[in-house]
Amino acid sequence: MVSEGDIAPDFQLPTGDGTTLELSKLKGSPVVLYFYPKDDTSGCTKEALAFTEHAKDFSKLGAGVIGVSPDSVASHEKFKAKHGLKVTLASDTEKQVCETYGVWVEKSMYGRKYMGVERSTFLIDDEGRVARAWRKVKVPGHAEAVLDALKQIQ
Repeated sequence: MVSEGDIAPDFQLPTGDGTTLELSKLKGSPVVLYFYPKDDTSGCTKEALAFTEHAKDFSKLGAGVIGVSPDSVASHEKFKAKHGLKVTLASDTEKQVCETYGVWVEKSMYGRKYMGVERSTFLIDDEGRVARAWRKVKVPGHAEAVLDALKQIQ
């Protein structure tokens, strides 16, 4: 499990533009890395739209915003197009990055247990260290809280 103060584990994941996102290549700039359960579901759409709404603010502070879920690249592209999302979405179909960051967890709904992504966000500073970690994220106000935290580490 990744905690505040840790060096953010590197990874390589495919994105919709046909490239591979490599976290270590983003060193030198802060990164907002958020994990979400599923494309085009209610909470995940609200979260992606909130980060999109503040995309210019994050960009002004030099930060990239990357959403990660186990959905396919094709699913991500449909999701982005449908909602006009302005964030990078990376596909972790093997759930290796989710497991490394400790967000692939046992969940429970209506008494049924299953494995899934725990909505979580990691603010990674320009040196590649986790400056802030949010787990079990509640969507309302979250993008604004991340933006405020980013301002504090600048």
